Amino acid sequence: MTPFSLAFTGLVGLAGACGALARYLLGRFIAEHAGSQFPWGTFIINVSGSFVIGLLAALVTHKMLSVAAQTVLATGFLGGYTTFSTMSWEGVQLARGGSTTRSMLYLGGSALVGMLAALLGVIVGGLL
Repeated sequence: MTPFSLAFTGLVGLAGACGALARYLLGRFIAEHAGSQFPWGTFIINVSGSFVIGLLAALVTHKMLSVAAQTVLATGFLGGYTTFSTMSWEGVQLARGGSTTRSMLYLGGSALVGMLAALLGVIVGGLL
């Protein structure tokens, strides 16, 4: 591994740590303000992350962002910020608690709204 690739790998890791910290703080803030009947924190975090990853892809396509910056931001920061595993677990917990309909709405809604948010990010990025 070259010194540059080692430094770049460290930068991706640092961005991932920052993303995880942002997820924790935002998720906690949302939970304190929205209650715990529905996992709004994870939903908002994953949807906003989907939007940003679409935006980053569009910015790279239009040569407004380098592939290296996209890697740091998408793989690093957004990799730490968004969370498929927590979303899956929260869906299981809703179903186990007797809220099967809410669980299916959460999981299906997360996937659908996440894809729409990514598409919106691509569209917004294309307009810049």
